[in-house]
Amino acid sequence: MKSDMPPRTRGGYTSTAPRRRPTGSERRRRVQLREVEPEHPRHDRDETEEVLEGAPGGPIDRCILRSFHKHVAAKIWLGEDRAPLKLVNHGAKLQLWELDVERSRIYETVQRSGLAPLISCSHRVASRPMLSAFCERWQPETTTFHLPFGEMTITLDDVASILHIPITGSMISFSQPLRVDDANALLVELLGTTDVEASRETEQCRSPSVRLQWLRENFSTITDVSSDDDIDFATRAFLLHLVGCTLFADKSATSVGVVYLELFRDLSIVGSYAWGAACLAFMYRQLTTATRFEVRQLGGYLTLLQAWIYEHFPEMFSSPDMAYIESRPRALRWRPHVIPDSLQSLRERLDRLQISDVCWEPYVDHRAEHPFPDIAWFSGCIKCGLVVEPYHPERVLRQFGHIQTIPPRPFAPPRPDRSILLDQYWERWTDHVLIDHSRGRRCHYSGESVAEYMAWYDRISHRIVQPPHLRSGFTTDARSSLPSHTASTSDSRNARALRLLRHVISGGRQQSGDYFWGALNEAHSILAGSDETSASHSTPSPAPASHSTPSPATRPFFCPPTFVYPPPASVDPPPATVDPDPSSPVAPPAPAAGPTASTTVYVRSKRKKKT
Repeated sequence: MKSDMPPRTRGGYTSTAPRRRPTGSERRRRVQLREVEPEHPRHDRDETEEVLEGAPGGPIDRCILRSFHKHVAAKIWLGEDRAPLKLVNHGAKLQLWELDVERSRIYETVQRSGLAPLISCSHRVASRPMLSAFCERWQPETTTFHLPFGEMTITLDDVASILHIPITGSMISFSQPLRVDDANALLVELLGTTDVEASRETEQCRSPSVRLQWLRENFSTITDVSSDDDIDFATRAFLLHLVGCTLFADKSATSVGVVYLELFRDLSIVGSYAWGAACLAFMYRQLTTATRFEVRQLGGYLTLLQAWIYEHFPEMFSSPDMAYIESRPRALRWRPHVIPDSLQSLRERLDRLQISDVCWEPYVDHRAEHPFPDIAWFSGCIKCGLVVEPYHPERVLRQFGHIQTIPPRPFAPPRPDRSILLDQYWERWTDHVLIDHSRGRRCHYSGESVAEYMAWYDRISHRIVQPPHLRSGFTTDARSSLPSHTASTSDSRNARALRLLRHVISGGRQQSGDYFWGALNEAHSILAGSDETSASHSTPSPAPASHSTPSPATRPFFCPPTFVYPPPASVDPPPATVDPDPSSPVAPPAPAAGPTASTTVYVRSKRKKKT
């Protein structure tokens, strides 16, 4: 039976007659009707921007952070919250494919590629609250972290020092996204698989990708006694597995894109790529994606991000490895651990950060083994395939030891299809570094900025993430209401002792035993309060890291101070006296020396057993 209903289209039920264009009179009538319609209140981006502009801590001038209304920090300020992000970390999977003596030929090729340090420096543990708290401060327009005192970011110098992978060379470029058919052809040509195996694997991944487990199962058993073709296949598979677990770890958490296999076609030129720049561009994009409120996962090479936090905030998060030597990547300097604090607690700690809490130049001791790369001053775009991100060293001059000035507006990255121009721009990077005038003067003290910088930064940034009405009760304001001996004296003692112990730990095992004993004695005196109450204390305090320190080029911001301690004096055993009255403000008198001192001896009586 034929239905009388008109045919259904995407926009609903329409007529079968051909569509006619409206006449001029009909268009004028529609305009008149539209003008007399009553206006309704709008609940969109403009209203959200007005609320954020009037909120404390929000950007007043939106000329920089144009997309802040979509940022997770904007939602947090309006009362919505987001749980810590799920992390994509494959540090443990790298141990499942080891290159032992039987696979020396594969390891030699990996070592020539410049990617061998990634095998050993990847962290197996990543802290979800810590990385989530820093991700909430990432701003996509500037590709920097917005902290209470200014901007910071991961630079090319950080990548080279932390990972020891090349940051110069050819850009990693792809002309267009890889299709599944092309991915199957690459697997057959470069890995030696059959068409059926390649199709089955891409169908299981539902994308032009392969599983990391599939690579291990099919190629980890190849040794040096295999044929040359099999060794080349296994080498390409290992390199694809390596970059999929580290530099280009995406949110699939189990697979890696076959598109990177094209980079390993010629194994003799693998070391000519700027792997560090590609890793940084990929990390920038993952941080940008994670700033959206609806995103629940963070990809990228998390070892780079976590080690960067350890380097620049050593007193807050780090746990150094005493056996570290400067010839190794700086990622191995730290023992990764999970921060026990909650995400809200870390937000408030970051909101209270000061300039003195930052180690602006952490690689001063590392320069002898790894000099400063001039390409870190490059100002332009970095790329990883179709991912293009701006790189702004002029916004973080303090990380290079220079006085921070008001930077120019960030530039928007060009379209990825203009890859040839970007590659040429990168190849002539020496023509696009910051000139001496743009770099400014060297800092007189760490973290120095021009006088008008903070007023400008307060106007264009979102400095405070946790709203004041949602903070925990034990904040800085709450501390001020506590008794003075609890709020000020105790806190200052703990801070001084922790700072001293951090200095000792960062010094490593190359210090003398007298230095360790003196530092521990000093920390004990600080915690006991004898450094403030006893005028006859002969142990000097370490020189605090103040703004009057020499230039960072001659002395790092955090370095072990020089102590001169007297030989340890003999310590008399404590007398067994009755504890003094705790309510008495006067300290108990010291016992008299010599054998005539009165002591109280307690003897335990032996009770007879009942029979």
